[in-house]
Amino acid sequence: MATTRIRTRMTARPIDEAHRTSSPLELLFDLTFVVAVAAVTAEFAHSIADGHVEVLSFLQVFFSIWWAWMNFTWFASSYDTDDLPYRLLTMVQMAGVLVLAAGVPSAAASGDYRTVLIGYLIMRAGLVLQWLRAAYENPAGRSTALKYAAGITAAQIGWLLALTFADLALPWFVLLVVVELSVPRWAERGPQTTWHPHHIAERYGLFVIILLGESVLAASRGVEAAADHLSASFLLVAGAGLVLLFALWWLYFLHPSGEGLSERRQHSYRWGYGHFFLFAALAALGGGLEVAVEETTHAPQSVGYAVALPVAVFLSMLWLVHAPIVNPPVTPLIFVLISVAVVLVLPLVLSTVGVVVGCAAVVVLLVGAVLSRPDRRQA
Repeated sequence: MATTRIRTRMTARPIDEAHRTSSPLELLFDLTFVVAVAAVTAEFAHSIADGHVEVLSFLQVFFSIWWAWMNFTWFASSYDTDDLPYRLLTMVQMAGVLVLAAGVPSAAASGDYRTVLIGYLIMRAGLVLQWLRAAYENPAGRSTALKYAAGITAAQIGWLLALTFADLALPWFVLLVVVELSVPRWAERGPQTTWHPHHIAERYGLFVIILLGESVLAASRGVEAAADHLSASFLLVAGAGLVLLFALWWLYFLHPSGEGLSERRQHSYRWGYGHFFLFAALAALGGGLEVAVEETTHAPQSVGYAVALPVAVFLSMLWLVHAPIVNPPVTPLIFVLISVAVVLVLPLVLSTVGVVVGCAAVVVLLVGAVLSRPDRRQA
């Protein structure tokens, strides 16, 4: 019977550890991000419904969610001890996620990012302490761990200064995002962390499922709001939305990311960072589907784009992030280009109902085309 360990020396876990899967703690950690993603998706849907789509605010808040989740995920893949100190520091990061989620409405309504930033800083503080522990207990990776701790700390000081003196203006935000993204590249110049490729692929896949689940939740909110005026168009768009989400799930998991990362670890940055746009597209799609279901017959043309654009971004990024690690590609580039082109044309010629149905049909056909290829018939 497994028992909770009070203290285990934090050493690097093997790259080829057998049967490495997500731990119950990681799954609980993900649940807090369900709350944060639901908050940002709901606010994005409100902006679509009001006719002034807040794409920039959505991307800013979503970056903080994604980056904190990603940093924890890669750290855990290398150093997860699942002992008492590790669990407590993970709980600190989970608390930060909930604080961030509480600040999403204020950020969306008035551009007040203070609560979002406080939650983000709590998450990052917990991670810094994890890296300091790794530096203390794992001499072989000490220099790398200290670089991570120093780089993350410097970035958080930058966020505080930007909010205090520049009200987190866009130029400062972009600069600090560059700093945050540069920390891993700088820290890994030397002894590299021993992240597990199949574990990382599974973790990213679980986050995709979270985002798809949020899209289902968002669509259900639209169903609830429109329950008093059911129609054939309403049922059609709701059903097509569900088919679309199912087809996107199927398409994502046709890609053998674990094998690709195992064979081509040098391309992990492009794969990992590129998922920001893929994840953001799925979250944005949830907002678009919510409004499409709720307003159905009288939705403005912008709602069609709120569905089509995320689907186009998802299809494009799915190919781009996997192209370096999966050879030959699961989906031929020509299939992707044709699908994206068709999806982007749909809002120009069809109503919102037609756009949702058309996007679902395009992705279903794309999945069918992939499965019909001789090398994929067993997928």
